[in-house]
Amino acid sequence: MASATATDLPAPAESAPQTANTSASTQFPPIRIGTRRSALAQVQARWIEQELKKVHPNRTYEICPVLAQGDKDKVTPLQILSQGENAKSLWTGELETMLEAGELDMIQHCLKDMPTQLPENLALGCIMEREDPRDVLIVSPRLPQETTLATLPTGSTIGTSSIRRSAQLRRLYPELKFADLRGNVGTRLAKLDAEDSPYAAIILAAAGIKRMGWESRITQYLTSLTGGMLHAVGQGALALEIRKDDKDMQELVSKIKCEKTTRACSAERALLRALEGGCSVPIGVETSWRGGKGLAVGIQPPKDFDKHGKPVEEPEPHMDDQELVLKTLVVSVNGKECVEYETARKVRSVEDAVDLGKDVARILLDKGADKILKGISKDKLWAAKKQQEERATAS
Repeated sequence: MASATATDLPAPAESAPQTANTSASTQFPPIRIGTRRSALAQVQARWIEQELKKVHPNRTYEICPVLAQGDKDKVTPLQILSQGENAKSLWTGELETMLEAGELDMIQHCLKDMPTQLPENLALGCIMEREDPRDVLIVSPRLPQETTLATLPTGSTIGTSSIRRSAQLRRLYPELKFADLRGNVGTRLAKLDAEDSPYAAIILAAAGIKRMGWESRITQYLTSLTGGMLHAVGQGALALEIRKDDKDMQELVSKIKCEKTTRACSAERALLRALEGGCSVPIGVETSWRGGKGLAVGIQPPKDFDKHGKPVEEPEPHMDDQELVLKTLVVSVNGKECVEYETARKVRSVEDAVDLGKDVARILLDKGADKILKGISKDKLWAAKKQQEERATAS
């Protein structure tokens, strides 16, 4: 994905959604794209606007930033915020209400934040080409920049609000400590860089860092082979949500859909849905394509070189002739229990991808993932409440 960065795009608008007016030049009303108010969300919305303009240059677009529920409360741990019905609307609720009411024409989401079950009258219009889905380690400026997870000093505190990340790291690096860290990307980096920062490092999604143009801050890319980390379902992919009966918007967004990303993410989301896990549950995935250029694990080395030592470009095999490799992991909050599975299969349609995700979920459950999942909600809620109590006592 040739993603735009914050420095490539116009300054994001901060205005509230406005009533659509017919454009004098196109005779079409502007297309209203709903998004969260964070700088990253609006950079992403501007990139989507650019992609739409490439295939629909006769239309005009309006970015409509909205403050989501999950952005309003920066103190309460996500494990408590996401209890009950709130789990379905933490990042999407306000925007979906506006979409249903006709105040927006589409919503731009990070796919990893989208529930696997959408409101009855809304639909996932398209999934766009995936940016780097890996997690990354960013270390404090007080530490050597070549520091990795394995070389962090014993007792170092890592800042993350993700149960998935901390659970995987507790399993592999029991000598590390973890502390909740909320806020947008810039806020988290500022908290890491502060002179009195309690954090030795933080973990973020590579996609957000790259889209903001801050790739130089990345210390280590984390995969199943480096750092032992599997990423979140849908991580790195942007999606557009539309009204199910809006045929015009469906046709509009279909031209910017990435079929390869859609198949991979459909397998991931089917797995998550079958396991009944939300975005705060420690389920990690890693998808890649075998037989062609990798989708999820970075740049692939050339297979051959010419007589001048230059890499020989090979044609990309059709995705129907490649296998989708799906690595999965379910781990307990304390990192002590874990179920893993890896498989590969040709997926010649989204339906095939969904079947793959469901089949893998059944295997994980047979291997004991159900027992881990049953204890997760209890464990994470207890930990979050304890954290709140500690904060109340300290204040």
